[in-house]
Amino acid sequence: MKSSGPSKSVKASETPSSASKVGEFAFGKENYRLMLIGLVFILVGFLLMIGGGSTDPNQFNPEMFSFRRITLAPILILAGYVVEIFAIMKKPKD
Repeated sequence: MKSSGPSKSVKASETPSSASKVGEFAFGKENYRLMLIGLVFILVGFLLMIGGGSTDPNQFNPEMFSFRRITLAPILILAGYVVEIFAIMKKPKD
């Protein structure tokens, strides 16, 4: 079988414009800023959970079940994880 036309070969130096450039970061400046904000939310949430225990095991401390430890801290931690996922998924601006 004969080929009817000239064969087209792709040169190695020809790369598509959408290809990632060597030396470029995967995330942009805004992505890293959002990741830092998410980490701060997570850290503050865990810090808000600290404490509330009792030094005496026979003494009950109701402060362990405060609004701050049971509700606010977990909400901050979940919000931090949502911000982290958003920061990873967001496309960096060119």
